[in-house]
Amino acid sequence: MRVGFGYDSHRLVTGRKLILGGVEISGEKGLLGHSDADVLLHALCDAILGAIGEGDLGRHFPDSDPAYKDIPSKELLIKVNGLAVQKSYRVNNVDSTLVLEKPKLQEYIHKMVENIADFLDIEPDRVNVKASTNEGMGFTGRGEGVVAFAVVTVKGRSLRDS
Repeated sequence: MRVGFGYDSHRLVTGRKLILGGVEISGEKGLLGHSDADVLLHALCDAILGAIGEGDLGRHFPDSDPAYKDIPSKELLIKVNGLAVQKSYRVNNVDSTLVLEKPKLQEYIHKMVENIADFLDIEPDRVNVKASTNEGMGFTGRGEGVVAFAVVTVKGRSLRDS
């Protein structure tokens, strides 16, 4: 068993869609980024990459590469999961937290869980997504951006075999 931690943040801007966990969220602002800027899936990618010893998202999908311009982040997560499988690892479980003031996410959480489970080919009861505010403090509290944290465990080859 190995553990990985991921973090991501993106600025909220007008004129972009807000995509979190592969779900389009109704609202006035979306996240600015080279891809669709889905902070939740980006944090999950980094957590998986960390657990399998493969660096971070930018190493595998640099924002300087036009091939990844506006790419749906679910495609990045599916590729990262494929890399884990190639290295004989399988995601065991996911725990994640989104931090933003609004919009409220409760009605979207179930679909995010289903999406993530589907992208990772695991059971939905192995995926947890939470949402919290920052009580008006900092850039998330001022509604300037969104933060995501993720922890994953992976099972696979023996550490001796690494």
